[in-house]
Amino acid sequence: MTTTRPRRDAARNWQRIVEIGREHVDAGRPLQLNEIARAASVGVATVYRHFPSSEALLEALAQPGLAALLETGEHALTDRDPAGALEEYLLSALEAQAADPALAHVFAASQLELPASRENVQRLRELLGELLSRARAIGEIDQDVTVTDLVPLLCGIVHAAALRTVDRRDRVAAVRRYLRVTLRGLRPTT
Repeated sequence: MTTTRPRRDAARNWQRIVEIGREHVDAGRPLQLNEIARAASVGVATVYRHFPSSEALLEALAQPGLAALLETGEHALTDRDPAGALEEYLLSALEAQAADPALAHVFAASQLELPASRENVQRLRELLGELLSRARAIGEIDQDVTVTDLVPLLCGIVHAAALRTVDRRDRVAAVRRYLRVTLRGLRPTT
């Protein structure tokens, strides 16, 4: 006679896998699902049932950060200073990525596995586009600069900061410095 596990057990396994995954990411260790299963004391099949790949697990780890950035972006749209709102939003996004490698992975990925990730990243791009348009409208950003230009620049800032620093506080300071340089370069030239 075969019995199925209660949903409570599945939820507990999911939570344990996510906790172990977070520990690995925070420690800078690769997410190898077999290792995650061992550390979480669950079967490998259980891990793969919840997360078909390490990328899917990374995306799941990034969801709280994505939600926080969505909230920050929506709030930035209410700011009366378009240039300041754009800068603060970009700074928030960069600091979040500097602090959370899972977020940096999601933003740098060419393809996302989870529907929630795709939806959240799409909305973040839309928010960035709205903030960028507002700053362009007042002449603070060159008219030729697009979201398509800006996203890889931001990923580059995070990557450069990660290469140049070890400590997360130093990484946050580096992204701030690199963002200031980038914003100067985005201003219109007359």
